[in-house]
Amino acid sequence: MMLRHLLKLTWKRKSRHLMLSLEILLAFAVVFGIAAFALRYMQLYREPAGFDGTDVWSVAIVTGDSKSSAIPADIYDTLRRNLKALPEVREVGFVSYSPYTNSTWMNAYQSPQTGAKVATNILEASDGVAAALAIPVVRGRWFSATDEGSPVVPAVMNRRLAAAMFPGQEALGREFTDKDSKRTIKVVGIVDEFRHRSPLMVPVNFIMTRFAPLAGESRVRTIVLKVAPGTPRGFEASLNRQLKLVRNDWSYTIAPLAAMRASQMRDLLIPLAVLGVIAAFMLAMVAFGLFGVLWQNTARRIPEIGLRRAIGARAGDIYRQIVAEQLLLSSVAIVLGLILLVQLPLTGALGQMMNWPVFLGAAGLSMVVIYLLSLLCSLYPGWRASRLSPAEALHHE
Repeated sequence: MMLRHLLKLTWKRKSRHLMLSLEILLAFAVVFGIAAFALRYMQLYREPAGFDGTDVWSVAIVTGDSKSSAIPADIYDTLRRNLKALPEVREVGFVSYSPYTNSTWMNAYQSPQTGAKVATNILEASDGVAAALAIPVVRGRWFSATDEGSPVVPAVMNRRLAAAMFPGQEALGREFTDKDSKRTIKVVGIVDEFRHRSPLMVPVNFIMTRFAPLAGESRVRTIVLKVAPGTPRGFEASLNRQLKLVRNDWSYTIAPLAAMRASQMRDLLIPLAVLGVIAAFMLAMVAFGLFGVLWQNTARRIPEIGLRRAIGARAGDIYRQIVAEQLLLSSVAIVLGLILLVQLPLTGALGQMMNWPVFLGAAGLSMVVIYLLSLLCSLYPGWRASRLSPAEALHHE
């Protein structure tokens, strides 16, 4: 009965409540958006990266000449031996680009099973990269010296790419042709994942092919070094000196992967923090507006409140009615917002960005914020209304 009465009162005052409902709806949508981004980031952060950058350093080689020029094969071997001679270095590997950078290399391979072209990220990696980055191979193996001179290019791909290229079949041991380079590629290993850009990178198709300087011209210009735990940042000077012994005319950009990871995370989280601050200011403005409207509405209803008190309503009844009316109004706005926002996971308009766990979590958090905001804004007007005596209320003009 109480709910029916509140619904009738809300409907009778629909024109007065329209702008207030739209304001609550807008606040709900803003909070939902921020919560969805935050929850999706948390979801991605918890997923495996596919490698471990702990105690790993990156060295980018800057030769000064055109990036299209190849580096002689013997230079790579000299670099590897000179770097392994340092007491801090445990493993040396060469890659086409370092983790925790925005670099990427894309290609599309045709599936031998379906004939469909599958786009994928590519990384050239040497034999020592798996040990340097602690890449776990779940099936098969990583590259090794036994692959030297092989007529096919050994490759390790993630499960996502394997399922796309060889649907319903075992990818390990399969071969396919790269139509651009005319090379035959053989899958020798499978990894779960490889998210190289940041811990917040969306999982993508990924393949790593063996880097072999002797197999042809090479343009790989990044070194990854696994170093001893606790190696200080001062190691950079001795590392640079050792590199200069190989090629003094080159320059080297040296950085620990931990520092590169932190930089990437800052770049990704700063926009979210800015949006959060903007949303907080907007919620504050909504709260002030909501409080003012509630105060004004309560003042208009003083004669009605007096009449209710005169016929026996208690102060607590008045208090609860004012609060319940506001929560009901917020519920109407929230339901309308959910009807609109649920289209995102239903249609898949935002892909995995708006999956069902993210939608449900963001909806729940947004409802809590809006209900809490409505409750706090209605407490004082409700308390003031409940303190009015029947005589004072009936004689109010």
